[in-house]
Amino acid sequence: MTPIMIAALGLLMVATAFLSGLFGMAGGLILIGVLLALMPLPTAMVLHAITQMASNGWRALLWRAHIRWRPVANYMVGAAIALAAWSLTRYVPDKPMALLLLGITPFMARLLPANIKPDPDRLWQGTVYGTICMGLMLMTGVSGPLLDTFFLGGDFGRREKVATKAMCQLVSHFTKLIYFGGIIDQAASLDPVLAGVAILASMLGTTLARRILEAMTDQQFVAWSNKLIPTIACYYIAYGGWLMLRVPVLAAFDRGGLQ
Repeated sequence: MTPIMIAALGLLMVATAFLSGLFGMAGGLILIGVLLALMPLPTAMVLHAITQMASNGWRALLWRAHIRWRPVANYMVGAAIALAAWSLTRYVPDKPMALLLLGITPFMARLLPANIKPDPDRLWQGTVYGTICMGLMLMTGVSGPLLDTFFLGGDFGRREKVATKAMCQLVSHFTKLIYFGGIIDQAASLDPVLAGVAILASMLGTTLARRILEAMTDQQFVAWSNKLIPTIACYYIAYGGWLMLRVPVLAAFDRGGLQ
């Protein structure tokens, strides 16, 4: 990649890490969509994993006093099960499918019955959510919106939610790095300069968000999260749907099937 492209990606990573530092999500959702548009899927997944590991790892360090470790341990059990299962098939989705799933993921959480509230401290629930979220991570690159439901049943303030989720996401993205960087047949490599820029940009964006998160109320946190995620998700559904339909539609035009 050219120096200008690397610099532009670095600025984008600062901005997306800033968003994730505020809401514990959204930044990674935006970043993976841009990376999928610019590079092959395995390479995009590896770069996204490194970026998000830096962002979530630094966020977890900044808010380490607020991490709830039992839900993290429960989640790790499910993530390990998912990695073992996916390693048997080594499946890699195509870009249109990944983008469509990326857009649908935030709405999956809303399909849960209103009377069901997960308990993050229960092992079996953490295992189920960890397995499902890790499966989504290996198909779309993100699982944050669905992972949010993992904390619905717990008594989490915004700091505890951001900190605990950051640890779960650190585990998920490390697992994704192992899968796309070494397990699949078309394992990706990455320019070390770009990887270094990604790490520094993610740490900077996360640090900049801390003071604003401190000033934000829990009500503001929820309100902005509920507006931001559906907007981004709808864009990916439209984009992925267009990529999936583009080839047959253009072929129909070429044959004169559409006037």
